[in-house]
Amino acid sequence: MSTRRLLALPHLDIHNANALSSPFTIGFPAMTAWLGFVHALQRKLQAAGFPTLELVATAVFSHRCDLQTYQGPGDFVHSIIGTANPLDKDGKRSAFIEEARCHLDVSLLIEYRAQEADEARMERPEFLPLLEQLLTRMKVAGGDLFGFKTPQLHVLDDSEQQAVRRLLLNFMPGFALIERRELMQQAMEEGADALDAMLEYLTIHHSCEQSDAGEMTWRSQRKAGLEGEKPGWIVPIATGFQGISPLGIAKNQRDPDTPHRFAESVVTLGEFRMVHRIHNLDEVLWHYHTDLNKNLYLCQQAQPETTDLINHGRY
Repeated sequence: MSTRRLLALPHLDIHNANALSSPFTIGFPAMTAWLGFVHALQRKLQAAGFPTLELVATAVFSHRCDLQTYQGPGDFVHSIIGTANPLDKDGKRSAFIEEARCHLDVSLLIEYRAQEADEARMERPEFLPLLEQLLTRMKVAGGDLFGFKTPQLHVLDDSEQQAVRRLLLNFMPGFALIERRELMQQAMEEGADALDAMLEYLTIHHSCEQSDAGEMTWRSQRKAGLEGEKPGWIVPIATGFQGISPLGIAKNQRDPDTPHRFAESVVTLGEFRMVHRIHNLDEVLWHYHTDLNKNLYLCQQAQPETTDLINHGRY
């Protein structure tokens, strides 16, 4: 078993994070936002004197997600609570594009690697204050970081199951976001369309039965998972992008030295699972994965087989 070095960022208090995780989903920020934040933190730490440090995988634990929407009396749909722009010279509100926002309480568990010299420096007392100083100047998923609890460093062996369990239980109460693309894969292998396969697991079916005494009993249920498994809190999640144009140089692109391409969101199914149901770190750690042959740039978790999301679990 391998030794794992982990950095815990407990209870990040984030305000006004981007809740439009893809063009057609709203709610918890996309996985690209969380891994993007961790990548930005890696670059700041490398520039601060840890050049060999790599933050290679990230687990996301949600303690609270307050979506900024409103449903008035008698309304069928929720409305976005928007921010007001300043008045123009005529005293009127200027036109703006509504942006869905959410307030979050989230913990991150980050696996890292570094050469021995940098690992030794990270264990010194001055590292955590430096990390806290960097965090206070960062955005998270487009939102403002208002506060956080003291970061922690952990060194664990995969064989020490009790130590892994104790570490994970530090994030209770909370839900770990895990990938469930295999649910869509199974449905699509049975002939379902990608969107139908997704909606099949998200739809709640209500049924009513009347007893002999005339009493009505309502039941609500969702589709069972693999081999009769009852899935938990299944949600659509954005896990990356697929390129839809050739690599090239675009006019006025932000980085003139990096090839540019247009892309669309990759959306599949995920599950918010209570932390006490997690048994090992690989169940929750997300990492980057690219498949240039299929133009895929993904955030994913370790699964038995990496499949083509164009035909399995993507729309």
